[in-house]
Amino acid sequence: MPQDQDGLDRDRVIAHARHLGFHQVGIAKPENLDDRARVALQSWLAQGYQAEMAWMADPRRADVRLVLPEVRSILSVALNYYTPVAHRDDPAIGKISRYGWGRDYHRVMQKKLKALAAWLKERGAIARYYADTGPLSDKSWAQQAGIGWIAKNGNVISRQFGSWIFLGEILTDLDLEADRPHTAHCGTCTRCLDACPTGAIVSPSVVDANRCIAYHTIENRSETLPEAIATQLDGWVAGCDICQDVCPWNQRFARETDVAEFQPYPDNIAPTLSELAELDEAEWNRRFPASALRRIKPEMWRRNARAAIAARELRGDRISDHDRKTEGSSIRSDPSPRTPIANHEDAESTDK
Repeated sequence: MPQDQDGLDRDRVIAHARHLGFHQVGIAKPENLDDRARVALQSWLAQGYQAEMAWMADPRRADVRLVLPEVRSILSVALNYYTPVAHRDDPAIGKISRYGWGRDYHRVMQKKLKALAAWLKERGAIARYYADTGPLSDKSWAQQAGIGWIAKNGNVISRQFGSWIFLGEILTDLDLEADRPHTAHCGTCTRCLDACPTGAIVSPSVVDANRCIAYHTIENRSETLPEAIATQLDGWVAGCDICQDVCPWNQRFARETDVAEFQPYPDNIAPTLSELAELDEAEWNRRFPASALRRIKPEMWRRNARAAIAARELRGDRISDHDRKTEGSSIRSDPSPRTPIANHEDAESTDK
């Protein structure tokens, strides 16, 4: 295919992506993925840090040409989702990660990616898009495309928005000029490693999902949580933002999103643990319409909330009689945080 199909050069593609509402756009070449990224992925998998996320071992993550043989450029895009609402420390409240406060980011991102891919196809290009659902190393491509760098907490940090960004990609056969890969700027800071209550960040940029609160509250399908996780929840029932909240880059550069769909649903800001501990399917449907939090099924919400209530009581925090009745048995007596999960829905993978 000719390099310039219907005038589709780098500047025109980026301009249209920004017109569609993407906050950052960068371009990488399929052959430019750093060998260190491939080695790091294989090392991470070999140590079992993916826990039960079997889809992370898909060989296409190491070679994007196995996804689209014709690919000549990767468009990496980012959407800022930050909303300036603080998590509450009230022991009666369940904490939900910011990424899930508003409308499902997959839907928001995919709508824009679909429009951009359609625009490219109308002009003769091949275009295939992904929004945190395909077998791509999205963080590595974001770094290669100059969006940001993979930080010590494993997230991509942008100089414009911190790490409060969603990533997406379009693979295309257009031969577009690439951006320079972003350099790392964490320096000697170790705040995220020091703040993680379960020691999930085992070394800079390496996260062991087996020890991660976000993994267990979102992906673990077991009836109970490992004791090493449950006792450290500190109210977290859906993801965990600790390693992002303490990051100096986020404290300095986070700014409120202009995407209205990412504004928090009222019920997601400060739900009570006692309510979540008794969540049924009807209430789950009411609370989480078009939400990424639907990844967490009703029985998982109940498990997470009851574990948080039990952990709170162990710390000596005051709890209500109602909470005592609902705490149940959601902590598994096992010193190891490793827990098998079952019946994973690969198509809904969020790669967290």
